[in-house]
Amino acid sequence: MLKKFFITCSGVDKIIVNNCSDGEQNKYVGIGATVFFTAVMATIAGSYALFTVFDNLYAAIFFGLIWGLLIFNLDRFIVSTIKKSDNKWKEFLQASPRILLAVIIAIVISKPLELKLFEKEINQVLLTEKNQMTLDNKTQIAAQFTPEIAKINNEIDALKTEITTKEAKTNALYETYIAEAEGRKGTKLLGKGPVYKEKREKHDTALAELNQLKKDNATKIQAKELAITDLQNNQKLTETKTQPIISNFDGLMARINALGKLPWLPSFFIFLLFLAIETSPIFAKLISPKGEYDFKLEDNETAVKTWVQQQVQQREEMLKADININKKVYNDITEEEELYAYKQKMARDLMKLQADSFYSKQQKML
Repeated sequence: MLKKFFITCSGVDKIIVNNCSDGEQNKYVGIGATVFFTAVMATIAGSYALFTVFDNLYAAIFFGLIWGLLIFNLDRFIVSTIKKSDNKWKEFLQASPRILLAVIIAIVISKPLELKLFEKEINQVLLTEKNQMTLDNKTQIAAQFTPEIAKINNEIDALKTEITTKEAKTNALYETYIAEAEGRKGTKLLGKGPVYKEKREKHDTALAELNQLKKDNATKIQAKELAITDLQNNQKLTETKTQPIISNFDGLMARINALGKLPWLPSFFIFLLFLAIETSPIFAKLISPKGEYDFKLEDNETAVKTWVQQQVQQREEMLKADININKKVYNDITEEEELYAYKQKMARDLMKLQADSFYSKQQKML
């Protein structure tokens, strides 16, 4: 049962191969087994690759099976279309497009399995990239909010500076009227005279202005601090919204790029392994000598080809004979007087009808 299945996988003519020796049958059983297990590996690789895309196990398995059947059909077609001949160079030229196709299939099959085999290393590369992307994302978002926050902070500093300047002036007026009362400056008269009262009034006015300024600027500073808080909250909210995009940065393309950043040698050897598996049936047929199956297949094909050529040649000869007979028949007919007289009468009647028709048209015009 298993032998028949692998022979079917090899794409050979089962009627012919069943009449061959066991050794010849075993050769194609091996080729069919290689085709089958390559398709199995393709199914596994395709399912994993599609799982990274759809993130759904059932969808990945379904499409992976379709992919495996496609690879199975391609491999079976490649192997079955290679015909043995006595010229090795001709065989190689015949198989070269199929070898190229086998190389492409090997790349497609090996890459998803490489992603699975080096999954831990790829996750480490992706983690490093995600961390860097997070930092870059925060820097980019901060660049959107920092100028506005800095502007408001400068405005707050300006309001505080205004209060500080006013305090300094008020303190200076306080020192002036105190010194006037103590007789250290101004009139240098001890006591609270008219000059003292004048300077005291200036200080009191400045102090009232300072208190009002503090009150007004405190309200402005509080509003600006609330604006800064809102901007900072918006900045954090934007970071929170964009972080899931970075966290989900582990799709198929991202993993392939991460695989490219790992050392190339292990990946290259895995590719060579699948390339050897994929091309082994082709090279097995190219290297192996012409066997019993090949001779019988060639005999059947040449028999059909000869029969077709005979049929084509026979139809051509029949056509030539029929043409010659027709020529002779019509040549004999042209010499008959009865046919000549009949056609002469018909032509005479036709010319009469044409003359009558022309005469009627002329009468209508006049």
